[in-house]
Amino acid sequence: MWCPKKPGPAHGAQLASISIAEHKARASAKFRRPTRFFEDAVQRGIAYIATLDDIVASRGGIPLIEDGKLIGAIGCSGATGSQDEVVCSAGAATINK
Repeated sequence: MWCPKKPGPAHGAQLASISIAEHKARASAKFRRPTRFFEDAVQRGIAYIATLDDIVASRGGIPLIEDGKLIGAIGCSGATGSQDEVVCSAGAATINK
């Protein structure tokens, strides 16, 4: 979670959260699906999915689709995976209708 009012991640999250959020967004855009898909696959024992380039098996990345077309993605990091997903879902809901 990025705080626009001050440099660095919000609420004392680690600095790595910035690049993790970016990676989650790239993965969800590249594969046109939420990163939760990859987390669920790994938990179901489909371990080879983690060998694909740019995979992040953690919730918090959601593609942005408008009129059936990929226009970007949103990624969040700095909290738990489920909290990251909730924040991203709220942002994505403004576009993905």
